[in-house]
Amino acid sequence: MNKTISISQIEQAAREAHELYSKNLNGKNADYIPYLAHIDSNLFGISVCLLDGRTIEVGDTRYPFGIESVSKVYTAILVLRQYGADKLLSMIGADATGLPFNSIFAILLENDHPSTPLVNAGAIAACSMVQPTGHSGKKWEAIVNNITQLSGSAPKLIDELYRSESDTNFNNRSIAWLLKNYNRIYDDPDLSLDLYTRQCSLGITAEQLSVCGATIANKGLNPKTDLQVFDPAFAPQVTSLIATVGFYEHTGDWLYTSGIPAKSGVGGGIMGVLPGVMGIAAFAPPIDNAGNSVKAQLAIKYIMNKLGLSVFSGDSVTVTD
Repeated sequence: MNKTISISQIEQAAREAHELYSKNLNGKNADYIPYLAHIDSNLFGISVCLLDGRTIEVGDTRYPFGIESVSKVYTAILVLRQYGADKLLSMIGADATGLPFNSIFAILLENDHPSTPLVNAGAIAACSMVQPTGHSGKKWEAIVNNITQLSGSAPKLIDELYRSESDTNFNNRSIAWLLKNYNRIYDDPDLSLDLYTRQCSLGITAEQLSVCGATIANKGLNPKTDLQVFDPAFAPQVTSLIATVGFYEHTGDWLYTSGIPAKSGVGGGIMGVLPGVMGIAAFAPPIDNAGNSVKAQLAIKYIMNKLGLSVFSGDSVTVTD
């Protein structure tokens, strides 16, 4: 079935979602990272990027917040670009843990590699795979360039967040060295952990996330810059990774109710990918007990359901003026 929606319908749905949920008081900022605890909890933005590069923005879409775990998608794409799909599967994997994003227990249950690059253990392993091995400066340059190409503009490191993360990342230090113990990390553990911590501390906007979502939805072609960022053949793999574990232990509930693969971060951002149609992002700092933004979830669900869109519907979607 072919479904047609207009830009004005998308814009109306986004504005309705923002109005409906802007006063929602559920959830709280991620207080285990001191910097995030002090971000204004009233910030709330929604951005939709279409595959022709047009964006629909409501609210605080240009506020740079901590990208946190949404960065895992970017680095998974970088590893795909550098190694290919088969190597990523064999060295990290593509399976959900069913456990919290920072689980150490998951490492002990796994057989020969981390389960997915979208949980902390797999993301640290992915940072260790970034080429060139053993060269922190060049690895960091590759990570930032990749994010810039996917988002259409450069992120900026939030120094205070980086210091805050570095001072409190005890659990991730344990993960890095446990990976080393099981030969599941592919560069120096401290170097790899620092890269991961730094990438999580980058400032990103909802607008930039929606552009990245649209780039993935557009098979690697950035609709803002017309740059073919990654091989179109990788798009299904990227989307499947997001669909499998984008909301950690709540991923099934998310897909059931929203119909869109999306990745969350404890900084309050969510990036969604509707293949062939659009990228969508929302940002609001208060998160639920699984680390997912309360208002951003509600907003994206509302827009998807209002427009009758779902990755599982089988519909061919056309966006018109």
